Amino acid sequence: MIKALLLILEPGRVWDRVVRARRGMAFILTVYLLPMILIATLVEGWGLAHWGKWQSRLQEIKHFPMNEVVAYELVQFVLLLATIFVCAQFIRTICRTFYGHQTFTQAFTVVAYGLSPMFLLKLLDIAPTMHPWVTWGIGITLSVWILYQGLPRVLLPDPTHAFGLYLVSCIVLVLATGTVRVLTGLYLLGNVSVSHSYLARTILQWFSQFHF
Repeated sequence: MIKALLLILEPGRVWDRVVRARRGMAFILTVYLLPMILIATLVEGWGLAHWGKWQSRLQEIKHFPMNEVVAYELVQFVLLLATIFVCAQFIRTICRTFYGHQTFTQAFTVVAYGLSPMFLLKLLDIAPTMHPWVTWGIGITLSVWILYQGLPRVLLPDPTHAFGLYLVSCIVLVLATGTVRVLTGLYLLGNVSVSHSYLARTILQWFSQFHF
């Protein structure tokens, strides 16, 4: 979380440290990315269970049962993690269309650190009146901004293709994370009921066995 904040305040300096460190994908995933996503989902989950979330359809704050919160946060955790890998693969493929030879680890590094502000802003979702689109909007905007300095440092694209690669990569990240935010946001705002979803009902029934 501290590095995510530093990326916003001093993006150039932090990206230079990331490049010099040359961390492998396993290190970035286990030491940096997984703990950050886990903290964000735990904080949001605690807020949903104890403070609830304002739902305009009901015109009141809904408090979520713990088993439903656990199921929702588990699904969100998996979706966010899958988004990282999918976006990294897309960016690596895009690099190759520009005749680049970047590795998956380089693309994964760009996505994992580049989306740090979005995960950091998710901490604000603990507030019951915080709209899901606000935290995502601010977070992805900051991500796009820091990627401008990080992407060329990590991926080292040909200068003639650098800006095009940056634009396409940003579009991929915005669309992918925006899709996840739509799916999760509709549920949080009460526009989608878990009672009409077979997958959600299955998860809730499984978690109900643990009596949260």
